[in-house]
Amino acid sequence: MSRSVGRLLRLLWAISLLLTLLCVPAPVRAQSGVPSPQRKTSTPYAGDLSIFESAGRDERLQVNRVMDMLGIEPGKNVADIGAGSGWFTVRAARRVAGSGTVYAVDINPKAIEYIAERAKKEQLQNIKTILSTPDDPQLPAGSVDAVLLLKTYHEVAHPVVLLKNLRSSLKPGAKIGIIDRNGNGEDNGISKDVIIREAAQAGYQLRDTQDFVKADRMDYFLIFTAKPD
Repeated sequence: MSRSVGRLLRLLWAISLLLTLLCVPAPVRAQSGVPSPQRKTSTPYAGDLSIFESAGRDERLQVNRVMDMLGIEPGKNVADIGAGSGWFTVRAARRVAGSGTVYAVDINPKAIEYIAERAKKEQLQNIKTILSTPDDPQLPAGSVDAVLLLKTYHEVAHPVVLLKNLRSSLKPGAKIGIIDRNGNGEDNGISKDVIIREAAQAGYQLRDTQDFVKADRMDYFLIFTAKPD
């Protein structure tokens, strides 16, 4: 009789333990282990660079006004991220003159070669080319007063990472300009609200927003500065 009672007690204990385990909720997956969804981006352009040299582009984009708003003047150091053919690079180089420097940054080796040859041909010795990585412009620390991403942001796959890596190269008060076109990310455009949100995540604050670049008002111009550490 005592053996039967013992077996019954052990059986009841095992059933109780099983029920207890079944009631414990399954572990919640750690957020750090779940990759965040990546927004849509456009494929970085790798074609004929001469298409960026269309007649009248200076007037359409009002590039001189853009440089004024970014504080680009003689003696300043400027970064042109996604420099392409160097269209903006050479204009900024003439503006900052011999006492300033323009860093032409691109992930495309052919673009870097193209700009280097262009700088030599146009006798602009204040242009320095940088073959960067998609997530890091690889600019010298504390080197730049102004940055422009001209129709480039929609091609950046990890913009928050890129902007965070940019911070160390900025001088105090440096301005970051972004010119892009309204779109969904994969149609060679991106909503300005997306850029503003991602810049905030990277530690930047919006200083100005304009839509004077191009008369169709599809393009916009945003200016950011880094938030104080």
